[in-house]
Amino acid sequence: MEYDLKQICKDVRCDTLLAIGHLGVGHIGGCLSVVELLSALYFKHMRIDPKNPKLAGRDRFICSKGHAGPVVYAALANRGYFDREELLTLNQGGTNLPSHCDMIRTPGIDMTTGSLGQGFGCAMGVALASKLEGDGAVIYTLIGDGESQEGEIWEAAMFAAAKKLDNLIAFTDYNKLQIDNTVEAICDLAPLADKWAAFGWNVIEVADGNDIDAVDDAITLAKQGLGSGKPTMVILHTLKGCGVPWIVDLGPGNHNCSVSEEQAREAIRAIREEE
Repeated sequence: MEYDLKQICKDVRCDTLLAIGHLGVGHIGGCLSVVELLSALYFKHMRIDPKNPKLAGRDRFICSKGHAGPVVYAALANRGYFDREELLTLNQGGTNLPSHCDMIRTPGIDMTTGSLGQGFGCAMGVALASKLEGDGAVIYTLIGDGESQEGEIWEAAMFAAAKKLDNLIAFTDYNKLQIDNTVEAICDLAPLADKWAAFGWNVIEVADGNDIDAVDDAITLAKQGLGSGKPTMVILHTLKGCGVPWIVDLGPGNHNCSVSEEQAREAIRAIREEE
């Protein structure tokens, strides 16, 4: 089935707002910055079956920046892994949708993540296991730019290159902001592309990581590197809070902030009205 990715982006962005707005608080900025990536992966590029979430040899997505769980849930719900109504239980007692991704509770989540840096290492293990199994799966993983200041990210980067994990495609959400300040002010990553290349990875850079066509094209290009002997890093230059101007304007304050149901409804209305 072929999906309208631009419409999917609207649906996923709106449902992310719906879930966080119903709860009243959440990691909204870093969720909205990766809507396009999640939409392209789950609705076009990944070999998955929502009716059989544990399908052997399926492609996998590991969200190492686990606090972006709400946008992953929005993508999964729209893809048919569970009812959209469950999004309103986000991070509440007894929910299957905790704030950070949990593979035990949530259908479609392939790795529990939360502590930054650790999910990326898990993705290396999953990619290695897939190669040993020979199941043909592609392993996708997402890290944040603040997360990229973690030493274990670079340990995993060395491991992936050394083990020639060419079934691995990683993404950096390079929105330039983290919880306290800009990434540059805390511990600058530049030149980020050069760093990944120096670690032995194929590198693709996307100037506008919130342009669905550009993201789609980058994933297609990254898949051409499968079997090349190198893992691939796609650096997405994104806007934290993309799609909701007042959230963007909060800057570092949008990492985890209050969002009322009224604010969420107004933002959803504006997104739906966009051409």
